[in-house]
Amino acid sequence: FLRRFFVNFPSAKQYFSQFKHMEDPLEMERSLQLRKHAQRVMGAVNSVVENLSDPEKVSSILALVGKAHALKHKVEPVYFKKLTGVMLEIIAEEYADDFTPEMHSAWTKLKALIYTHVTAAYKEVGWAQ
Repeated sequence: FLRRFFVNFPSAKQYFSQFKHMEDPLEMERSLQLRKHAQRVMGAVNSVVENLSDPEKVSSILALVGKAHALKHKVEPVYFKKLTGVMLEIIAEEYADDFTPEMHSAWTKLKALIYTHVTAAYKEVGWAQ
């Protein structure tokens, strides 16, 4: 999903010194750093999903992600909306036969939840665009 994200939104690569100059999608796919980052992202998404019944835990997880990306990485928050959109596209493609309207609705709600909490963390730390 990160490969597609960077192909669709090449400006997002500016935040990644180790692969910001990669143009070839196959080179991106082979990048160990890119894979590790994708695993961290999916690990965070998995933690959110596993803790949906605990709003405080979800808020805590996403606050950590948001604050790190605002303060340390200086990533524009709109990229979270774009990234979760790419994730939703890929899930819908990979599970097309099983991707019901209810599943689409659930993933769309998760996408909105992630973006809402992350942007709240940005506001909390005084992010100025």
